[in-house]
Amino acid sequence: MSNDTVNIPPTNHVMVLDGQGWVGLVDQMGTETSIVNAARVSFGKIRKVMDARDAGLVRYLIANHHSSPLEHVVFTFLVHCPLFVRSQWHRHRTWSYNEISRRYTQEEITFFVPRELREQAESDRQASHASEKIDQEACRKIIDNQNKVAYAAYEELLAKGVCREQARGVLPQNMMTTFWGTVDLNNLIKFLELRDSEHAQEEIREYAVAIKQLIKPIVPHVAEVLKW
Repeated sequence: MSNDTVNIPPTNHVMVLDGQGWVGLVDQMGTETSIVNAARVSFGKIRKVMDARDAGLVRYLIANHHSSPLEHVVFTFLVHCPLFVRSQWHRHRTWSYNEISRRYTQEEITFFVPRELREQAESDRQASHASEKIDQEACRKIIDNQNKVAYAAYEELLAKGVCREQARGVLPQNMMTTFWGTVDLNNLIKFLELRDSEHAQEEIREYAVAIKQLIKPIVPHVAEVLKW
């Protein structure tokens, strides 16, 4: 592979969903000094190294919701996830996205099969919980069989001359997709507050936890304030 290309997944990545998905940090702009320099722009001086006073300023900014200086730190992630996770993620409209298109390629189509199937919560329409009632092996087999049926239908449509952009319609919501996502730190924090929450779906929560792991070394004082 050429030195001019990026490995998939990127070198700096975290595996999730029992190794079926991953999220990688592929680019960034700014550091914590960018935050404090933006906050003190009126003084006309540039800090290059964080000290205790700078760390205190970061704490103050976050505690008092002075969020605009955080927007000068930007991250770009490459995400491999099921379509249903992608759909939840793209509700965060402050991100910029570019996604693989099945109009252009039919390579490496794979499907997510949960390690454990959960039971619907009785009191919350969008919540679930672990269950001892579900026959895990039988239900996983149902999902796996349906994946194979859907993929076979997709291939048959292509073989009969149907275009990719229409044939893809038979592929299920647990098909894996890959997308680039770019976001500033302020909006990333809002994303993580919502998606690493007990109210979030477990699958997307794994990605939120992984993102914290990726960026914590870059913004350690922010991570400390937010108790990541």
